[in-house]
Amino acid sequence: MTESAAPFDERAYDLRLPEGQEAPLLLDSPHSGRVYPADFRTRVSEPVLRGAEDWMVDDLVGEAPLEGATLLAARFPRAYIDPNRRLDDIDPALIDGTWHEPLNPGPKTALGIGLFRAKTNDGQPLLAGPLSVDGLRARIERCWRPYRQTLSETLDRLHARHGAVWHIDMHSMKSVGTAITPDGPGARRPDMVIGDLEGESCAPDFTALVVESLRAKGYSVAVNDPYKGAEIIRTCGRPAENRHSLQIEMSRALYMDEATIAAGPGYAKLKADLRQLVAEVAAWTRDVKAA
Repeated sequence: MTESAAPFDERAYDLRLPEGQEAPLLLDSPHSGRVYPADFRTRVSEPVLRGAEDWMVDDLVGEAPLEGATLLAARFPRAYIDPNRRLDDIDPALIDGTWHEPLNPGPKTALGIGLFRAKTNDGQPLLAGPLSVDGLRARIERCWRPYRQTLSETLDRLHARHGAVWHIDMHSMKSVGTAITPDGPGARRPDMVIGDLEGESCAPDFTALVVESLRAKGYSVAVNDPYKGAEIIRTCGRPAENRHSLQIEMSRALYMDEATIAAGPGYAKLKADLRQLVAEVAAWTRDVKAA
């Protein structure tokens, strides 16, 4: 179920620290937030709106701290503001008033899924109308900035303590493409898509480790197709500095009923497999650091 709350003045995210031996590993879930602020307005039904969520991804990787990883998860929904977008990736048509900073709307905004989401998964209008400048700025300060700042600072602390850090940006995807995805309506997806910005956001051995681990568990895996990764791994992944980031997109058909937004029979298995993946990656990061 969705939760209702006042705009986020305090808790824009949940941060869970490792239990036991810390690994230089952080997982984040920027799109699983399901606390809808009281000032959010939409023209679509709840099931359509919630189709934008990476439903329960924070729970699916919720045991990561038990394996020594740090876990960061947004509480606000991506339909409110998307922490995986640039601050200038805004459609001017969404703004009621004057935005004084330069805007640079990119391909995501053209699809209706920029910093402020304007379209549903099937490409229909999501918002009731333009949004006030003050309201949009409040979303940035209450949600986007605290999440991104905490992500950056936590990665910095892990890097300072260990001399290197590895980061997995967790997402879910519809099992078939839609009107607002790069592969188009009806395209069938694999179980998992690993994105590393065509090798720019992490060393190749990190990508290979994750791909091989998931394939060994029986999942079909593609790399950088149709998703290469977005602004979070672009910002955080600097392999020349021993900062390695990649993105995982998981097919929602693995764990949920996409029509009813409810857990499916594969939920428990996927959760267990993801814990094992984290355990394997955490052990590998400790070995790499010690070498």
